[in-house]
Amino acid sequence: MPYINVRGVEHYYEWVKKPSGSLTKPVMVFIHGWAGSARYWRSTANALSEQFDCLLYDLRGFGRSRGKPTIVQASESVAESESLQEQSEAIKDLTYELEEYADDLAALLDGLHIQRVYINAHSMGASVATLFFNRYPQRVERGILTCSGVFEYDEKAFTAFHKFGGYVVKFRPKWLDKIPFVDRMFMARFLHSPIPNSERQAFLQDFLQADYDAALGTIFTSVSKAQSELMPQEFAKLTVPTLLVAGEYDKIIPAEMGRQAAAFSDKVEFVVIPNTAHFPMLEDASTYLRRVQEFLQIKTAEAQVG
Repeated sequence: MPYINVRGVEHYYEWVKKPSGSLTKPVMVFIHGWAGSARYWRSTANALSEQFDCLLYDLRGFGRSRGKPTIVQASESVAESESLQEQSEAIKDLTYELEEYADDLAALLDGLHIQRVYINAHSMGASVATLFFNRYPQRVERGILTCSGVFEYDEKAFTAFHKFGGYVVKFRPKWLDKIPFVDRMFMARFLHSPIPNSERQAFLQDFLQADYDAALGTIFTSVSKAQSELMPQEFAKLTVPTLLVAGEYDKIIPAEMGRQAAAFSDKVEFVVIPNTAHFPMLEDASTYLRRVQEFLQIKTAEAQVG
């Protein structure tokens, strides 16, 4: 499997491509959400691979990416030793702030020698993407935020959420995915329309495999008073043309939160996919793809997800 060292941490990535003759296609990067992985983006990437070379990767601490820095061997060279020491100091400063994940993406693109991209990001990954849009606007052609929004700070609700989230992250026995129908129970809150069994099982496996510190750390950084104050400002600063897609029955990030976020900027186009919840790209792939292609101004026959 392909890995690349990003700021001292091994990151999994993969390409979804189709031959295009001599034409060079633009690159679209896909960013997954909390406790997920690039796996759930594959069907969408396959459908868009006629027009884009699709880059999928797992965020630090999730999926197949490591949560901790790679241990490097001591070097006999003084210059190399000093370089490794500097790198180690930089690695020690890595946190689970979403801005750090945006910088991870910039380093990933540098490592793959990619200058400018389209981005399609989901849930927590969409918050990372929004920060990336504003930190590196020269590197983004257009952006798609799926299931994103702004929220108001509620101290009691946030405290309860963090406490519950801590229990959820701590109690993840590896045998959980062996229990019949547990994947249905696990995904019930995220879905309004059914998705394939294999997708549900992959979600559960990703959740069980997520690095403890990364899973817990991003709960505190993505749902926080600071984030509730920051994200409205980030949406207001956007200069990148952006499509914000919401699921009509999303309980995780309700569509109204997306509508409020879009209202901060005339750069954001807002659409709701009917009869879907937190994974509209899987629950109603054809409608989702049609909306995305309209925004990207792609003139093709109706896409099919394979």
